[in-house]
Amino acid sequence: MRNTATDLTEGTPWKIIMRFSIPLFFTFLLQQFYNMVDTIVVGQFLGKDALAGVGSTGAINFMIIGFCMGLANGFVIPVAQRYGAKDYKDMRRFVANSIWLTAFFAAIMSITVCILCRSVLIAMKTPADILDLAYDYIFIIFAGIPITLAYNLLTGIIRSLGDSKSPLIFLLMAAVANIGFDILSVTVLKLGVRGPAFATLLAQAFSVVLSLWCIKTKFPILKMEPGEWKLHGKHIGILCKMGIPMGLQYSITAIGSVVLQTGINTLGSAAVASVSAASKLSMFLACPFDAIGSAMATYTGQNVGAGKIERIGQGLKASVLIGITYSILIFLVMLFSAKYWMLLFINASETEIIHNAVLFILANSGFYIALVFVNAVRFTIQGAGFSGLAILAGVMEMIARAIIGVIMVPYLGFASVCFASPLAWIMADCFLIPAYCHVIRKLKQRRAQGVPNM
Repeated sequence: MRNTATDLTEGTPWKIIMRFSIPLFFTFLLQQFYNMVDTIVVGQFLGKDALAGVGSTGAINFMIIGFCMGLANGFVIPVAQRYGAKDYKDMRRFVANSIWLTAFFAAIMSITVCILCRSVLIAMKTPADILDLAYDYIFIIFAGIPITLAYNLLTGIIRSLGDSKSPLIFLLMAAVANIGFDILSVTVLKLGVRGPAFATLLAQAFSVVLSLWCIKTKFPILKMEPGEWKLHGKHIGILCKMGIPMGLQYSITAIGSVVLQTGINTLGSAAVASVSAASKLSMFLACPFDAIGSAMATYTGQNVGAGKIERIGQGLKASVLIGITYSILIFLVMLFSAKYWMLLFINASETEIIHNAVLFILANSGFYIALVFVNAVRFTIQGAGFSGLAILAGVMEMIARAIIGVIMVPYLGFASVCFASPLAWIMADCFLIPAYCHVIRKLKQRRAQGVPNM
């Protein structure tokens, strides 16, 4: 049986990162594409109130699902490090213990957030005319947290071994099924906003099955040997040290988004619809930055495990240059075409919503260079095993969005909303760049002292 794991500790860094990032880019692109199709179907078939209802859950969705993604991404960092060190037995122990931990977090989180989600929506001042729509959608998403965690963990394990192509293929197949069920659930089954929520979970469940098949058939290196399934305190401790800070980093960042969303909700359902549509397009455009970040996490993890610290800086420089080039190009494209993209989500007669959405897109895309550094540097730090530092970067983002939501929105209205994310990115960069320099110094000191970077 052929092992398809890939070693990222050899070869020219920019070539390796490009080759590894391209499948990741299309993976994130597909994820955002079928999320965007959800929004298009809701906006075009169910109307602006349904669009606003689904959109108003974005911040709380990001806070909870973001924690799940961060947790899973943190769990696979030790896997990448042990693979880079060629310690396959210990690598399998980390895989086994990450599965046990994921099951525990899935049970606790899904029960807790389903009980609390309506109260949180009310506390966020979700407009009364869209509250039930928001609850119907987000409850289903939160009930599927076990599926979401399993999907992110399994695809993360596959990527940590250098295979970014298989998750892309699985997601492509799942995306087709998701889009088909989106349309079927809304137009034929008349499930309303529940339809896209069910479609998302079904697509992820399909990807879970395919990922399990992939691990079983393509990665004999992951076949457990006797005793490797046992819970081990040391491994649990390392996994929690990696995963929980990464999950909290997403959640702390999202707290600022929740505060900001509360401010947006006070502006009415039209403003909520504008941000909902524009945010979907913005996340779609930001897929290359997500790909660069994920690539740097795996690349850094493997090279730290192999003790090749100098290659980390080479890889970071290459990823930043790639991201800056894309940022400039996409801003120029949006400058002339943002209005037409918004027509995918919103009827042309809703001129105010379209105008505000275009302002949001241009303000965000104009600062994408700052986002390049956020993703590339943050994930490099996380891949090196310093996940705790990423929490502080998340705190900076939280503060920036909270300032806009609490202080600026009541006085400046929608215009201030457009600059919330750019301010958050800049504040995070002010912390992350010095933090990266500290991490590299620390890694070199450990190597000089003969201390394992684990």
